[in-house]
Amino acid sequence: MSDINDNEIRLDRMRYVKNTASSRLCYLAILLNVFYFVSIYKSDVGSWYYQILIGASIVYNLLFMLMVFLASEGVKSYQASYSKLLYGLSAGQIARIFILPLQAHQALVKIGGVESPVMGNGQFIRVIIYLAGSAACLLLAGIINQRKCAALAGHLKTLEAKEAA
Repeated sequence: MSDINDNEIRLDRMRYVKNTASSRLCYLAILLNVFYFVSIYKSDVGSWYYQILIGASIVYNLLFMLMVFLASEGVKSYQASYSKLLYGLSAGQIARIFILPLQAHQALVKIGGVESPVMGNGQFIRVIIYLAGSAACLLLAGIINQRKCAALAGHLKTLEAKEAA
Protein backbone atom coordinates (compact mmCIF):
# COMPACT_ATOMS: atom_id res chain seq x y z
CA MET A 1 0.00 0.00 0.00
CA SER A 2 2.84 2.37 0.81
CA ASP A 3 4.49 1.81 -2.59
CA ILE A 4 1.24 2.67 -4.38
CA ASN A 5 0.83 5.87 -2.38
CA ASP A 6 4.48 6.84 -2.89
CA ASN A 7 4.17 6.34 -6.64
CA GLU A 8 0.91 8.29 -6.76
CA ILE A 9 2.46 11.13 -4.75
CA ARG A 10 5.49 11.15 -7.05
CA LEU A 11 3.24 11.34 -10.10
CA ASP A 12 1.06 14.02 -8.54
CA ARG A 13 4.13 16.14 -7.73
CA MET A 14 4.95 16.20 -11.44
CA ARG A 15 1.98 18.51 -11.93
CA TYR A 16 3.74 21.17 -9.86
CA VAL A 17 7.46 20.44 -10.24
CA LYS A 18 9.43 21.10 -13.42
CA ASN A 19 11.28 18.42 -15.38
CA THR A 20 14.75 19.54 -14.36
CA ALA A 21 16.52 16.29 -15.32
CA SER A 22 15.82 16.69 -19.03
CA SER A 23 16.42 20.42 -18.88
CA ARG A 24 19.83 20.05 -17.23
CA LEU A 25 20.87 17.43 -19.77
CA CYS A 26 20.01 19.95 -22.50
CA TYR A 27 22.23 22.53 -20.81
CA LEU A 28 25.05 19.98 -20.61
CA ALA A 29 24.62 19.24 -24.33
CA ILE A 30 24.95 22.97 -25.06
CA LEU A 31 28.08 23.17 -22.91
CA LEU A 32 29.69 20.21 -24.69
CA ASN A 33 28.81 21.83 -28.02
CA VAL A 34 30.52 25.03 -26.88
CA PHE A 35 33.64 23.03 -26.03
CA TYR A 36 33.50 21.54 -29.54
CA PHE A 37 32.96 25.00 -31.01
CA VAL A 38 35.95 26.48 -29.18
CA SER A 39 38.22 23.53 -29.97
CA ILE A 40 37.51 23.78 -33.70
CA TYR A 41 37.58 27.55 -34.06
CA LYS A 42 40.69 28.19 -32.00
CA SER A 43 42.63 26.06 -34.49
CA ASP A 44 44.74 28.06 -36.87
CA VAL A 45 46.39 25.60 -39.24
CA GLY A 46 47.15 27.32 -42.51
CA SER A 47 44.13 28.46 -44.47
CA TRP A 48 42.22 25.15 -44.46
CA TYR A 49 39.58 26.44 -42.06
CA TYR A 50 38.83 29.48 -44.26
CA GLN A 51 36.09 27.89 -46.34
CA ILE A 52 32.31 27.86 -46.68
CA LEU A 53 32.04 24.74 -44.51
CA ILE A 54 33.22 26.73 -41.50
CA GLY A 55 30.64 29.43 -42.16
CA ALA A 56 27.89 26.82 -42.37
CA SER A 57 29.21 25.20 -39.19
CA ILE A 58 29.06 28.51 -37.32
CA VAL A 59 25.47 29.11 -38.42
CA TYR A 60 24.53 25.54 -37.47
CA ASN A 61 26.16 25.92 -34.03
CA LEU A 62 24.12 29.04 -33.34
CA LEU A 63 20.88 27.42 -34.49
CA PHE A 64 21.71 24.26 -32.54
CA MET A 65 22.24 26.15 -29.30
CA LEU A 66 19.04 28.16 -29.78
CA MET A 67 16.97 25.05 -30.55
CA VAL A 68 18.39 23.11 -27.60
CA PHE A 69 17.72 26.03 -25.27
CA LEU A 70 14.14 26.21 -26.59
CA ALA A 71 13.78 22.47 -26.03
CA SER A 72 15.19 22.80 -22.50
CA GLU A 73 12.43 25.25 -21.69
CA GLY A 74 9.79 23.04 -23.32
CA VAL A 75 10.78 19.87 -21.48
CA LYS A 76 10.59 21.70 -18.16
CA SER A 77 6.82 21.82 -18.60
CA TYR A 78 6.53 18.20 -19.82
CA GLN A 79 5.81 18.91 -23.48
CA ALA A 80 6.31 15.62 -25.30
CA SER A 81 6.81 17.19 -28.73
CA TYR A 82 10.21 18.48 -27.67
CA SER A 83 11.46 14.91 -27.30
CA LYS A 84 11.27 14.53 -31.09
CA LEU A 85 13.29 17.72 -31.53
CA LEU A 86 15.90 16.42 -29.09
CA TYR A 87 16.12 13.11 -30.98
CA GLY A 88 16.67 14.96 -34.25
CA LEU A 89 19.31 17.22 -32.75
CA SER A 90 21.03 14.19 -31.24
CA ALA A 91 21.22 12.55 -34.67
CA GLY A 92 22.56 15.82 -36.06
CA GLN A 93 25.39 15.83 -33.53
CA ILE A 94 26.37 12.30 -34.54
CA ALA A 95 26.25 13.24 -38.23
CA ARG A 96 28.50 16.24 -37.57
CA ILE A 97 31.33 13.91 -36.56
CA PHE A 98 31.57 12.75 -40.17
CA ILE A 99 31.60 16.23 -41.68
CA LEU A 100 34.05 18.82 -40.36
CA PRO A 101 36.12 16.86 -37.81
CA LEU A 102 36.66 13.86 -40.08
CA GLN A 103 37.57 16.05 -43.06
CA ALA A 104 39.96 18.13 -40.95
CA HIS A 105 41.56 15.01 -39.49
CA GLN A 106 42.19 13.56 -42.94
CA ALA A 107 43.42 16.82 -44.52
CA LEU A 108 47.04 17.89 -44.76
CA VAL A 109 48.35 21.43 -45.33
CA LYS A 110 51.80 22.69 -46.21
CA ILE A 111 53.22 25.12 -43.70
CA GLY A 112 56.78 26.23 -44.32
CA GLY A 113 57.24 23.41 -46.85
CA VAL A 114 56.26 20.76 -44.31
CA GLU A 115 52.98 18.87 -44.54
CA SER A 116 51.04 18.99 -41.30
CA PRO A 117 47.66 17.53 -40.38
CA VAL A 118 44.90 20.10 -40.02
CA MET A 119 43.59 18.29 -36.93
CA GLY A 120 45.80 16.02 -34.88
CA ASN A 121 44.68 12.79 -33.26
CA GLY A 122 44.28 14.34 -29.80
CA GLN A 123 42.03 17.15 -30.98
CA PHE A 124 40.08 14.74 -33.21
CA ILE A 125 39.34 12.39 -30.32
CA ARG A 126 38.43 15.33 -28.08
CA VAL A 127 35.92 16.85 -30.53
CA ILE A 128 34.37 13.43 -31.17
CA ILE A 129 33.90 13.00 -27.41
CA TYR A 130 32.28 16.44 -27.22
CA LEU A 131 29.88 15.73 -30.08
CA ALA A 132 29.07 12.18 -28.94
CA GLY A 133 28.56 13.39 -25.35
CA SER A 134 26.29 16.16 -26.54
CA ALA A 135 24.30 13.67 -28.63
CA ALA A 136 24.01 11.27 -25.68
CA CYS A 137 22.75 14.06 -23.40
CA LEU A 138 20.11 15.07 -25.94
CA LEU A 139 19.00 11.49 -26.49
CA LEU A 140 18.75 10.84 -22.76
CA ALA A 141 16.89 14.14 -22.21
CA GLY A 142 14.39 13.16 -24.88
CA ILE A 143 13.85 9.68 -23.44
CA ILE A 144 13.40 11.01 -19.89
CA ASN A 145 10.99 13.67 -21.09
CA GLN A 146 8.96 11.20 -23.15
CA ARG A 147 8.64 8.78 -20.23
CA LYS A 148 7.72 11.49 -17.75
CA CYS A 149 5.17 12.98 -20.16
CA ALA A 150 3.54 9.57 -20.63
CA ALA A 151 3.46 8.97 -16.87
CA LEU A 152 1.98 12.40 -16.18
CA ALA A 153 -0.64 12.01 -18.92
CA GLY A 154 -1.68 8.65 -17.48
CA HIS A 155 -1.89 10.12 -14.00
CA LEU A 156 -4.01 13.03 -15.21
CA LYS A 157 -6.41 10.61 -16.93
CA THR A 158 -6.69 8.67 -13.67
CA LEU A 159 -7.49 11.88 -11.79
CA GLU A 160 -10.12 12.83 -14.37
CA ALA A 161 -11.70 9.39 -14.08
CA LYS A 162 -11.81 9.71 -10.28
CA GLU A 163 -13.46 13.12 -10.54
CA ALA A 164 -16.04 11.84 -13.03
CA ALA A 165 -16.96 8.94 -10.76
